[in-house]
Amino acid sequence: MLIALFWLFFVGLLLCGFLFSKTTKEFPKSWFEWKTEFRYQYLGIVGLIHDAQYAARDRVALYKQPDRIAVITGGNRGIGLRIVEKLLACDMTVVMGVRDPKSAEAAVGAIVDLKATKGKLICEQLDVGDLKSVQAFAQRIKERYTKVDLLLNNAGIMFAPFRLTADGYESHFATNYLGHFLLSHLLLPRLKAAGKEGKNARIVNVSSCVNLIGRINYKDINGNKQYYPGAAYSQSKLAQILYTRHLQTLLDAEKSHVQVNVVHPGIVDTDLFEHSATTSVPMFKKLFFKTPERGSRTVVFAAIDPSIEGQGGTYLSNGGKGPFHPDAKKPAKCEQFFQFSCDLLKIKQYGNGEY
Repeated sequence: MLIALFWLFFVGLLLCGFLFSKTTKEFPKSWFEWKTEFRYQYLGIVGLIHDAQYAARDRVALYKQPDRIAVITGGNRGIGLRIVEKLLACDMTVVMGVRDPKSAEAAVGAIVDLKATKGKLICEQLDVGDLKSVQAFAQRIKERYTKVDLLLNNAGIMFAPFRLTADGYESHFATNYLGHFLLSHLLLPRLKAAGKEGKNARIVNVSSCVNLIGRINYKDINGNKQYYPGAAYSQSKLAQILYTRHLQTLLDAEKSHVQVNVVHPGIVDTDLFEHSATTSVPMFKKLFFKTPERGSRTVVFAAIDPSIEGQGGTYLSNGGKGPFHPDAKKPAKCEQFFQFSCDLLKIKQYGNGEY
């Protein structure tokens, strides 16, 4: 009897865990959706263990860099806000590309004394999911600065309902990946101008451990035939890594002083989970997820730490190297997707800054 009660309790616990950690508030309706959820459950557990196991390694040392210019997408909330805080503490000029510049400046001002800091904050309008907005933002950066030392592609969405952008792309693919792909292309000449021997300019792409279950659906990149938020999100995160790896190959061939790294910030308690079932158990997130401050550490580590100078193309997690999708270890797979992206945007020579 006691054994039966134990197993009943255990199964009930597993069921509750599943119900309250689903990527959406809806119940899976097909085997494809069930598989996606089970994979997320597994990666979530592994991710939480990894975050705990390597907590001591998850550190970043800040130092003064008053001559450097950093451009970041997003940054008005969550991880991004704490990234901006750290960059300003390094006395950098920080340009935030955000949808609402006024509210972004107010958000930063709530945690940083903008009058006392030696860093400089500039907030510019940007909707990274809108290619015209990306073009306009990049143009303003190029008109104002002759160099860009750091580009942090941080903005993103997660588990959102199906939506096509004005350019006709699924919102996760457009916001998390394609807009940043274009922005990096447009700003690469400024990044190359900043980099020098022993001091590379850096691009940091903020990805996720869910790249491990991502799949690039070349035949239906928007998921028109079979859309599920978790699948769309993991596809966009794998896209970032494939792109990072091939871009570094191109930069190395040119002997450019620019390195590109991709980061999993950890499983972090932010508003990105607003569409998931975890909103029903906020205390669980407070207990087991990273804070946004901790989530920002490896991103800033990738942007400024001297120990990874010259180690472009690396996937970082908790202050060190992490596991990533096997396709990203195959140069042909990375090049295939990179060319696919160029073809989508009709870019003939990536990195020349023209579009």
